[in-house]
Amino acid sequence: MGSKKSSSETVAPAVIRAFWADRQRLGGAMKGASAGDVLAQTGWARSVGGCNPYLALRARAGLSREAVDGAAKDLDIHELTAARGCTYVVPRADYAVALRASQGHGDDASIAQAKKYLGVTDKELDRLRQRVLDAIAKGPLDPAAIKETVGDAVRSLGPEGKKRGTGSTLPLALGYLQTHGLVRRVPVDGRLDQQRYRYARWDVSPLANKKFSDEAIAIELARRFFRWTGPATVAQLAWWAGLGVKAARAAAAEVKVVPLEEGSDRMLFADDRDALLAMTIPRDPQIAFVSALDNIVHMRREVRPHLDAADVDRDVPGEKKNEAAGSLADLPYHPILDRGRIIGLWDWDGAKGELVWRTFGKAGAMNGAPTREESGKVAKYIASELGDLRSFSLDSPESRVGRMDALRKVKW
Repeated sequence: MGSKKSSSETVAPAVIRAFWADRQRLGGAMKGASAGDVLAQTGWARSVGGCNPYLALRARAGLSREAVDGAAKDLDIHELTAARGCTYVVPRADYAVALRASQGHGDDASIAQAKKYLGVTDKELDRLRQRVLDAIAKGPLDPAAIKETVGDAVRSLGPEGKKRGTGSTLPLALGYLQTHGLVRRVPVDGRLDQQRYRYARWDVSPLANKKFSDEAIAIELARRFFRWTGPATVAQLAWWAGLGVKAARAAAAEVKVVPLEEGSDRMLFADDRDALLAMTIPRDPQIAFVSALDNIVHMRREVRPHLDAADVDRDVPGEKKNEAAGSLADLPYHPILDRGRIIGLWDWDGAKGELVWRTFGKAGAMNGAPTREESGKVAKYIASELGDLRSFSLDSPESRVGRMDALRKVKW
């Protein structure tokens, strides 16, 4: 998904990195803003039952976990299936767009597979969906309670279903009801960094009286994508939005993004290009400890542009072997950023209750005091508000022991 810099592209990489950081409002640039406003301006926060939504909102607005959970409880933000059928925490204004963007991806694909290979029929799914809606009419229920209430309307799909990742027809019904704006998930303990849910009916569906064609939803996604993360390529839009390249190219043309420079395949809005070309890199460090899924990197899924030339070939500990930092699409640890540049990596040792972080060579010496100060604030936040720092729902202190040891031992 990487972009190729053309021979005519002369904007300094450090300027582009600083522009990305500015547009992502890192370093507390939105302090005092609501969670919904932050997500509307900087992009939906990828959620996999992990820490990213909390870290993203803290890094931009200094929001506490309690404030974020409160915004979710009040439905100012919500975790929804969205782009590519993946889950994101989304601001209220974007609920309809997110849900429509999720259709035709994960849950629809699972239904198609179940109908093709497991003998599931539209008739039985329609019956089960209605039974689920009836079951939760008086209040939210967890999957076990729903299954007990709907009785034989749920059918086990046996060993073949388990092999294909669908043990019964209930997940198929719940997935459809969510993507079509009829049912929403409510975190059991109100937190976004876990995946235990009850299911509730929407009081008013976000999709009520809203119609989006495939072309219209592609345009809505392109408009958000390039505003949140430009300059970026059409191929990167296609990946993030779950679009075909042809549809992504048409959507980019419709929203009238322009090349960063003549011959460049990195696109952005004309006013953003003007701002980028006029930008002066801030003199003072702007340190941010963010998640590996933070929008500054995740939306383009490209690590290399955030690295200084001296850091591209640095070995990063991987699951099986070390890899050059510049070759990665996804980081195995969380990044430490300074004005958009990745200057090091970090994670949380839940077994010892401490932050583990390392910076790249001179980057650490150059920004030593600000980085140490921010690391202390992040460690306090995790210990006092989150308790642990799961990257995804099945992450645990025990599963991170080897990774923590590898990060401690790395020499840059």
